[in-house]
Amino acid sequence: MDLPQTRLPDEGQPKVITLCGSTRFEAEFAEVNQRLTLDGHVVISLGMFSLPDLQDYDWTADRSDLKVRLSAVHFQKIRMADEVYIVDPGGYVGESTRREIAYAESLGKPVRYLSRERVARAGDGSS
Repeated sequence: MDLPQTRLPDEGQPKVITLCGSTRFEAEFAEVNQRLTLDGHVVISLGMFSLPDLQDYDWTADRSDLKVRLSAVHFQKIRMADEVYIVDPGGYVGESTRREIAYAESLGKPVRYLSRERVARAGDGSS
């Protein structure tokens, strides 16, 4: 089977980018994921935006353990990334995302912000 040949960013390997931000921005995550993927990047995003509705399962009893487990998984996603992209419409960054940014920076990962890119694009006269 022949796979299509595509030009990779900077003629090298695709950049791995992990998305971080509030789960309330599901639509913005999808938009950023699509744009970065079309640009030739490997995008790692959130695994879920809300808790699944499982019959006979009480998430309230498991919430603190679940939060710790999901946080550990997301920190691994940050370690795997070449870059971290913050999905922060309007500049909103919550407590969990601030911890993720600090962690990424402690690893020397570049961090980009959706809100800053939108401002830069608006300043260029493009949308």
